Amino acid sequence: MLILKKARLILEDGTEFIGKSFGAPNSIAGEVVFYTAMTGYPESLTDPSYTGQILVSTYPMIGNYGVPKDTAQNGIFRHYESNKVHISGLIISDYSFEYSHWNAAKSLGDWLNESNVPGLFDIDTRALTKILREKGSMLGKIEFEDDPIEFKDPNIENLVANVSINKKEVYGDGDHKVILVDCGVKHNIIRCLLKRNTTVIRVPWDYDFTSEDYDGVFLSNGPGDPAMCAETVENIRKAININKPIMGICLGNQLLARAAGSDTYKLKYGHRSHNQPVLLTGTNRCFITSQNHGYAVSPELLPDDWEPMFVNVNDDTNEGVRHKTKPFFSTQFHPEASSGPTDTEFLFDDFIENIINWKKEN
Repeated sequence: MLILKKARLILEDGTEFIGKSFGAPNSIAGEVVFYTAMTGYPESLTDPSYTGQILVSTYPMIGNYGVPKDTAQNGIFRHYESNKVHISGLIISDYSFEYSHWNAAKSLGDWLNESNVPGLFDIDTRALTKILREKGSMLGKIEFEDDPIEFKDPNIENLVANVSINKKEVYGDGDHKVILVDCGVKHNIIRCLLKRNTTVIRVPWDYDFTSEDYDGVFLSNGPGDPAMCAETVENIRKAININKPIMGICLGNQLLARAAGSDTYKLKYGHRSHNQPVLLTGTNRCFITSQNHGYAVSPELLPDDWEPMFVNVNDDTNEGVRHKTKPFFSTQFHPEASSGPTDTEFLFDDFIENIINWKKEN
């Protein structure tokens, strides 16, 4: 008979949930957040934007299709969004010990153990999510009986510096040279760019890329508070003055807005799902998007030559910004999805079109 080790999820308000361990038996602390996606846990767990967070899945059963092989293509993993698991811990309702999928190489539990990441199941995630919706994302810890630990707020650290690369890397050999500012980039962003005849020059978050030879700038997603990335914002300001095309995603949206002169703030519990509806401003066009962020842009603080590009239909928060006359735009959601809907992947085409037009004019 399999005997599973028990552990507690403890929230900073004192609420406790007792669960059974299926991951690494390590106590950890972080920010507890929930996500509502039904599929895509290999992609979500390897998304650097989840760094420092204990992830709660609202979907009742996780693990039934295992974890895919970590094969590489073009220098990046084909089925993961980075080279490792980035979440601090995983909380689910029901864990599937048996898995079945043509590409599965191991179980989710084995993967978590290999990655030294704890996971708990048999927890009432409906009750837990209700607490997080009413009180907002809060600090928490997964604590095993023989391993007590203190609460820890990951947002007081520069998480971007922890997940960004340390030196420049180049992918592909396409006609369009794109500087990718790595604040915690998902691999599918690189894949989407490579499909569009680009050479991707991936640089660290604080790298001054403005003296490089490039045709456009891409600002990636990433974890934590955008206010921590002052060096990145300053480099983006320089790039704005150069006038070459710029596109940003998620944290990249917040950094571009801050560089333009706006500000950002923390959402109550963030957007982490595959079904966030966004409206293209000035139109009736609505798109279903994949999202993962805890901060948002203050659109009312944008300068007169900038405007909101998308708005969230659920709560009216900002989902993108753009310059009124220059080739700069960004989205708060993930056009590359992975996982999630790909309805807005055409925005990568718009970015490349901006590059082509800029080349023609210059």
